[in-house]
Amino acid sequence: MMDLIRGCMRAAFAAVIAAALVPSVALAQGYPSKLVRIVVAFPTGGPTDPPARWVAQKLSENFGQPVIVDFRGGASGNIGTDYVAKSQPDGYTLLFITSSFILSSVTSANLPFDPIKDFTPITPVTSGPTLLVVNAGLGVTNVKEFIALAKRNPGKLAFGSSGQGGPLHLYMELFKTMAGIDMLHVPYKGAGPAVTDLVAGRVDAMFVAMPAVVPQMKAGKVVAIGVSSLERAQALPDLPSIHEQGLTGFDGGSRYGILAPARTPAEAVNRIHAGLVKVLFTPETKKVFGDFGLEPVSSTPAEYAAWIKSQIERWTQVAKAAGIKPE
Repeated sequence: MMDLIRGCMRAAFAAVIAAALVPSVALAQGYPSKLVRIVVAFPTGGPTDPPARWVAQKLSENFGQPVIVDFRGGASGNIGTDYVAKSQPDGYTLLFITSSFILSSVTSANLPFDPIKDFTPITPVTSGPTLLVVNAGLGVTNVKEFIALAKRNPGKLAFGSSGQGGPLHLYMELFKTMAGIDMLHVPYKGAGPAVTDLVAGRVDAMFVAMPAVVPQMKAGKVVAIGVSSLERAQALPDLPSIHEQGLTGFDGGSRYGILAPARTPAEAVNRIHAGLVKVLFTPETKKVFGDFGLEPVSSTPAEYAAWIKSQIERWTQVAKAAGIKPE
């Protein structure tokens, strides 16, 4: 009798183990089997719009399944980011991040998510310059002239950003501190609406990733007066960096990437990573990205996770030095 009981228990235990393995096996063999959603935590029209749509289109072709971009703007990107953090970790809801993911972690108090524990980094996808741009009617053409104008009009010039505590806000706060100027901050729910008001003259200046202002620059409606990285941008070799123009050591930039919710199965992470790497470095993608001043980049998931952690630590120190406290 006891042998019969033990035999039944062994059979039941084996069935439980087999059942637990089924989702992993199915995922490894069949991912993706339905629509994949890439969440952009900002409104349409911002710098993330063109690269996110392109990545979704090419990934869909690679997967043989629809891949769509879901724009969920608000709260400096925290609304869309939190949505993904709390989504099912099955590989079908992804997050397209910008530098705001890192910098909001530094400047936003009481985040509803943990930027390290709640996500599985997959790979960066592209990087590019962040520009300091001004309304063409302001009449300045370089950083020195802009600083002089701001000093003659303390507190009267207004700058836009993609949201309170986001990267475009933090870059300008650092710029203000280093330049010794005072300006009014006007936060928006994304870079797109801020650029619209910059063109209309409702704000005077802003930091912004290059893709968001290429058409306005070509039309002469805004003027780029400096690049935020230490080196000049390949797409704009004649535009000096802010570092070159007197604010020694000023350094900021844009890097976009793909994350999944924490505990997303390795099979899905590896499939997404492989699909992204395959589409990122084609001549077609390089040309499309190049038109917006962007370059394809990638890394392993582990390398990307380490990079994100190091950047959060770096910008925490920058924020403290600039006197910027979480709000």
